[in-house]
Amino acid sequence: MIAYFDCFSGISGDMTLGALLDLGLSLNILNDMIHHLNIENTVVESKIQMYMGIRATQAIVHTTTSPIRHHSDICEMIQNSSLSSTVKTKSLAMFQRLAEVEAKIHGCEVSKVHFHEVGAVDSIVDIVGTACGLEALGIDRIIFSPLPMGTGFVKCQHGILPVPAPATLNLLEDVPIYGTDIPKELVTPTGALFAACLAESYGHLPLITVKQTGYGAGSIILDNQPNLLRIVVGEDVSTEINQNTVCESVGVIETHIDDMTPECLSHAMSSLMNSGALDVLLTPAYMKKNRLGTQIQVICLPDDIQQLTDKILQETTTIGVRYQIVQRKALKRESIIFKTSIGDIQAKKIILPDGSVRLTPEYDSCQQLSEKNGVSIQNVYETFFRSVL
Repeated sequence: MIAYFDCFSGISGDMTLGALLDLGLSLNILNDMIHHLNIENTVVESKIQMYMGIRATQAIVHTTTSPIRHHSDICEMIQNSSLSSTVKTKSLAMFQRLAEVEAKIHGCEVSKVHFHEVGAVDSIVDIVGTACGLEALGIDRIIFSPLPMGTGFVKCQHGILPVPAPATLNLLEDVPIYGTDIPKELVTPTGALFAACLAESYGHLPLITVKQTGYGAGSIILDNQPNLLRIVVGEDVSTEINQNTVCESVGVIETHIDDMTPECLSHAMSSLMNSGALDVLLTPAYMKKNRLGTQIQVICLPDDIQQLTDKILQETTTIGVRYQIVQRKALKRESIIFKTSIGDIQAKKIILPDGSVRLTPEYDSCQQLSEKNGVSIQNVYETFFRSVL
């Protein structure tokens, strides 16, 4: 199952637990987890809240003790528990990431890191409980929306710190974020940890068949929007439509240019392809003041959007680009070597939706055989198709 974390008002540990409970996670699983970790005098409660007409679940951790714990203490608690290996691995990885961030901020070794807020009982419950919840609900893939950042200051163990907190920003390296004018801490360190460690990608809602939606309530009230985390759970549509097709996310980057020579545009195209673009398209376009220009469109993997937008800004005269993540449906294919009377030709073996096969020769391979044998490239193509028949 795929879960899309729609963080329109941010994310925190308790909001995540609340959303998982709203999706059907049993409180007994969380309280059994607390028992497995040997955390005394602690229990999780769920409450129904209404935020701007939307029903949501709030997770509340009740405890009578909240000691400062070192990284090694928490790891020992998890390793010595009877939780599943999947939950242990996921939880230990998240606490390791936290320890590395804290060590970087405070200028110490990871082994000497001790946690304050993060080491408190409620945060341990949030982190390990989320790992338990994902396993119990059968969620094995997670995609996050970009995260909104609040403004102002937040009070913590070390004093008054700016929002986003240093730990939050360090955790969110390589995670897409955007600023707002909301004077609250919208993304907590625990929420940032989930985005950094659990997400396989970031962007818009993927192509899925929606099965369930859960809302987790935050503890603060926002003036103009509900303080909720929405988790949308569904099934990958590609497995339902046809086993011979793949539905996937790709990035689309576009810009318009009216002051570059054809030679420079050709160089930019080659540079983008060499930098990982899946495809580059140059299209003539009429621009403002009836100027004849060129539209550059780049198709790429979502993770390559930032480096390729930088490449366009560096290699062309444009001063801005547009980009988005879209869904595409593609045929399954593989590369094969096909033997012919004039030599080996590399080709694509493409599986059509009805299961039949189409073979397409690669141009570069045909060009090399054309030069090697002193025949036209058209002759190479004809030889290939005769051999296929």
